[in-house]
Amino acid sequence: MKTSEKVQERNSEREDRRRSRILERQLRDIEKQEQKILNQKENAFVKSKISPVMDKLQNMVPPKLKSALNTAFFKGFHLVFEKGNDYIEKTYDKDRIRAEFDMSNYAVDRAMKRKHIRKLDRQSGQTKTLNASISALEGGVLGLLGIGLPDIPLFIAVILRTVNEIALSYGYQYETDQEKAYMLYLIGGAMSKDDTQKEFDRKVEMTGEMIDKGGRIPIDLEEIIRETSDALSDALLTAKFVQGLPLIGVVGGVINPAVINKIGRYAGIKYKKRYLLGKTVDQK
Repeated sequence: MKTSEKVQERNSEREDRRRSRILERQLRDIEKQEQKILNQKENAFVKSKISPVMDKLQNMVPPKLKSALNTAFFKGFHLVFEKGNDYIEKTYDKDRIRAEFDMSNYAVDRAMKRKHIRKLDRQSGQTKTLNASISALEGGVLGLLGIGLPDIPLFIAVILRTVNEIALSYGYQYETDQEKAYMLYLIGGAMSKDDTQKEFDRKVEMTGEMIDKGGRIPIDLEEIIRETSDALSDALLTAKFVQGLPLIGVVGGVINPAVINKIGRYAGIKYKKRYLLGKTVDQK
């Protein structure tokens, strides 16, 4: 082998090692963020002062309202998936997000620098912030009017808009039933707690891995919508009950942006992880 060829080979090996180190560090950071969410301890003040009040409020919620809320979320997801996605896509510039991803991804492939990966993160973060603001406005106005259940399809539309944009920010589409299942598991994972959250997280990981490996997995979208609707309904039960009361409802409306931020954070972590794992496969 010529000297120049040996130099090129050594340089190529060094570059591969550099890229691997960056990917490993990024994936370690993601792992820490995942564990922080999955093992989150309840704040002492919240546990001693807020949780008992929320528990009392939950006990005040009539069983019929709980059933109505579960049904409203279930029907809301159906409505948005079946008829609302085209409308949702008109509220953001899908082509611009794709173009920005393509440029950032090209830069990552060329140089694999943290600043290029951070650019992908910025797009995802901007999406979450904007949609939380939209949700705050929507939740606050409807809360003042004493509306709780009728705004659920609007709220779900903002949630799905958030996840759609984050998916696009990392180069993923969302039209297939498999990707819809992945998104629903994401929402359930973000909004549930303890063992239920860990089970949703397991399904997120399994579904994402199978999709990215090109495998076919059986999807019962109806059942997954039911699971996610129940998780979201349980998490928001007290908030939506309060939001259904005139004047007091603005308090419930304040919850909406917090939910968008929570779902957006979890979705950003999971889509970024899929993106990074895809790059590790490309290097092999």
